[in-house]
Amino acid sequence: MIGHIAYASGAPCPTLVLDARQFPRESGPLLEALTDVRRRLVLSGGAHILKIALIESSSHPLFDLDYRFVQALPDSVERFDLRGSCGHSVLCSVIAAGHTGMLPRQAPGDRARVRVLNNGDHLVCEIEEADRDTARCTMYFLHTPPVPVSGLLLRDEPQTILDLDDEKVTVSLVSSGNPYVFVGARDAGVSGSAELFAGGPALFGRLERIREAAARLFEWAPDGAFPKIAVVVPDGPGRIAARAVTVPGWHPTLALTGAVCLGAASCIPDTIPWLAAREAGCPDGHVDILTTGGSTAVTATTRTGDGRTELAWVAVGNKTVRFHGSFFPESLTYFQPREFGECLSLPA
Repeated sequence: MIGHIAYASGAPCPTLVLDARQFPRESGPLLEALTDVRRRLVLSGGAHILKIALIESSSHPLFDLDYRFVQALPDSVERFDLRGSCGHSVLCSVIAAGHTGMLPRQAPGDRARVRVLNNGDHLVCEIEEADRDTARCTMYFLHTPPVPVSGLLLRDEPQTILDLDDEKVTVSLVSSGNPYVFVGARDAGVSGSAELFAGGPALFGRLERIREAAARLFEWAPDGAFPKIAVVVPDGPGRIAARAVTVPGWHPTLALTGAVCLGAASCIPDTIPWLAAREAGCPDGHVDILTTGGSTAVTATTRTGDGRTELAWVAVGNKTVRFHGSFFPESLTYFQPREFGECLSLPA
């Protein structure tokens, strides 16, 4: 078994990409095998790599790649969260698949169609530029057929009040790409983008408590990776400032799925991202997002008919991903595909 390491710009860490065919399908044995991988990764100096992607050629005729995301949790090599997805890791998976022959090597204009097994998402990665180890891509999150934007609300309401210690906090709970908790400036306790980006442990701790309260609302593990959380505030004409928490600290930018979810939420009336986008004067469906690590743009394509708005796709462009090399988790060599074992058993 050979793992491959790639890094997408703006991600909190690289992704370890593994061939899913080499792993058990059942959850228990799969997690045991992943624990072994994590132990060896840590011993090799890769404790900071907390994203794992399991990929294989898709069994569905409309897709090229089946992808399963695994979020490793930093407090133990035995803890993982398989609930959500990661757009940056999808990019890493596509470029790794090209290097290993699972997909053709990428060239400008190529598109890879990815089926996310964690949540059923359908993604298309379009290559804008490519060289030996690096590619610049646009990622499309597709809804086929288009879905009502109101169906993205996790609580069937644009704003939800959470109980946080001795106060009430207003958030928007939206799922597109990943489930997100969106918080406005007032409930985050900041006056604007400058204070948001300068916020330290006190702000981080507050957001973690809000996120944990939302997790308990859904009966999810409060110390897991989901839901994600981000603060969004207007920041001048056509722009929103955002800051997010990830595993295990501040996100250096904003998750690709976070940008997608923010873009989708900005199309849902009365959500916190929608209010921020209206105040900033963002054009319908287009949001420029400023983060501590740079800026990105997201475009949500919608259609309106029969009195409702439907989301067709969300696009995030100018994402760069680089293939860094391979990693060999030795003890997993016994996970052989059946056809390999049959070949090895043939007489000379």
